[in-house]
Amino acid sequence: MSLQPYRQVLALPGVRTAMLLFFFTRLPMTATGITLTLHVVSDLGRGYGEAGLVGTATMLGSALGAPVVGRMIDRYGLRAVTSVCGLTSAAFWLATPHLPYAALLVTALPAGALVLPASSIARQVLTALVPPESRRSAYSLDSILLETSFMVGPSAGIALSTQLSSTVALSGIGVCFALGTLALCWFNPPIRHEAEAVTAERPPMREWLTPRLVGALLVASGALFCLMGTELATLAALRATGEVGWTGVVIAVMCVASAVGGIVHGAVRKSLSQARLMVLLTVLVIPVGLATGLPWWLLALALVPTNLACAPTLASTAEEVTGLAPPRVRGEAMGLLDAATRLGMAAGSPVVGFVIDHTGPGWGFAAAGLFGLGFAAVAFGLRRRSARVPAVAPL
Repeated sequence: MSLQPYRQVLALPGVRTAMLLFFFTRLPMTATGITLTLHVVSDLGRGYGEAGLVGTATMLGSALGAPVVGRMIDRYGLRAVTSVCGLTSAAFWLATPHLPYAALLVTALPAGALVLPASSIARQVLTALVPPESRRSAYSLDSILLETSFMVGPSAGIALSTQLSSTVALSGIGVCFALGTLALCWFNPPIRHEAEAVTAERPPMREWLTPRLVGALLVASGALFCLMGTELATLAALRATGEVGWTGVVIAVMCVASAVGGIVHGAVRKSLSQARLMVLLTVLVIPVGLATGLPWWLLALALVPTNLACAPTLASTAEEVTGLAPPRVRGEAMGLLDAATRLGMAAGSPVVGFVIDHTGPGWGFAAAGLFGLGFAAVAFGLRRRSARVPAVAPL
């Protein structure tokens, strides 16, 4: 295994600046889920299922809005759309700690529809800056940086919530959204390569939204369902043993394992397929439930195998969608990918939260893995169906 592919990617003009920009832009996003959960459970006195409903409303709104936002980026450019989305996100998170539960639940959906789509924008920018033969390494590096963000963001959210207050933590998220929006508008990175042929008219969706592409989107949904459910079950397991203060450390271990998997995925000549990576991610999380009730460090070790497949699964999904979507509709395709991931997150929180509330954290891990495996099975069926359809020459 050689790190030369990463050196080649980072040597390309604009890549280092874009990577650094999106690392800081996504930091507040990584802290939103667990910080909001702690706020609803601890400060508002609600259960994990009710906390999951607020997260579901936010994610459902962003899932509905992401394709529309992506289409607007295709049409009006990055700076105009980013300004509206970023300011809306900042206003929502600044107001969140001052809202009662009912108002929080109602406003979460429209606020989520205009959330800053940092991840989909990052993929578009990397596609514009990196040639096709190096994109797997670029997406792997982006996934590694995303995992690094998850090491910092949730830990900072937990520390601020437990040491100061959830008001400080949620307000800090709003300020970070505002600063990230200003930086993104200032640099205004490209979203298409200058040499890409872009047609004046948008191709109809039925021409490019193939069963294979739908299958890739389902893998994204299943992966985030599994990851969100795993994170929630981890928090519940540590809270049940009185070790919630170690949550940030456990999440950091999970992120390091994911980053290691991402490094290997982007450096080797040939990696595992998207479907196989997804199966590994979901199957390996099921036995983690056996580690609940044990000390926090044993739980962290039990979570390492499944997280080794996390970054590779996300990177292979981005590579798959980018390769299947025409440049003219890449923003919309990335919006669909963003929507798929957020739908998985939105479904994972209440479903796994319901299981935890009624059976305990151990079965929460099993539910995360089994439901994620169901997504993978449907995606595999669509992929097989797409392989049986004879190829048709483009008009």
